[in-house]
Amino acid sequence: MSEWQDAVRTFVTQWQGLGFLLGSALRIMGILIGAWVLIALAQRAIRGLRIRIASRLDDREAVKRAETLGRVFRYLAAVVISALAGILVLSELGVSVAPILGAAGVVGLAVGFGAQSLVKDYFTGLFLLLENQIRQGDVVKLGEHAGLVEEVTLRYVQLRDYDGNVHFVPNGSITTVVNMARGHAQAVVDVGIGYGTDIDTAMALMHEVAAELRRDPAHASRIQADLEMAGVERWADSSVVLRARMRVAPLEQWTVRREYLRRLKSAFDRAGIEIPFPQMTLHVAAPFTAVPPRGAGK
Repeated sequence: MSEWQDAVRTFVTQWQGLGFLLGSALRIMGILIGAWVLIALAQRAIRGLRIRIASRLDDREAVKRAETLGRVFRYLAAVVISALAGILVLSELGVSVAPILGAAGVVGLAVGFGAQSLVKDYFTGLFLLLENQIRQGDVVKLGEHAGLVEEVTLRYVQLRDYDGNVHFVPNGSITTVVNMARGHAQAVVDVGIGYGTDIDTAMALMHEVAAELRRDPAHASRIQADLEMAGVERWADSSVVLRARMRVAPLEQWTVRREYLRRLKSAFDRAGIEIPFPQMTLHVAAPFTAVPPRGAGK
């Protein structure tokens, strides 16, 4: 009788253990399926929001920025949900999560100290994209580097300068962004004239040349306003410097400035206005004649 009871008790214990394992397996499967569903829903929601925002944007670069941010947020959503699902699965398997989290915190802290520049690059790149400070196709100056923006990522900004050199600037090293391609630009010119030239005549001629340049169909779309004369900027060693500027379309300041200076040189030549250059005047002293000492020659 006791043998039969022991057999029944063993059978019940085995079924209870099997039921526990089966329940745990079902819960783990439910966690994994739930995590998969959540990741799919989160990524679909982010993708739908990105498409909705992009459909309201007319700027191609803004659309690209929205796509980049969408990819970043989809990746972050997948990582966070997967990490939470992994913790729940370990709990179901009877593994204590607290020591793992503590060890992960220590490892994460060590990795954070070792790769803090990399983390800074990614955080700075994220805010550069969120705040729309830099876009592909802009001409910017980032510290000592300047050029055309060819690519913007979370890790770096790729620039190509006027000589064709490519600069890879880590986002973490960017402290100041000077963007020369937003809204409008100013074509600033400093013109030196001789001290004997009438200043009002030179200014009137500068206005005339600027108006002629703006009427030219080849440059009319580049110039947005008439010449703004600031006046006498400074007295140089051999010239009086006049400063003026014209508001132009983005990235057209260099083209307009070069063409304006070319035309202004021809106009000054026709008007007889001197464009001075550095000069040096030498004063030659009379030759020194030695005076013979008193009493010499006696």
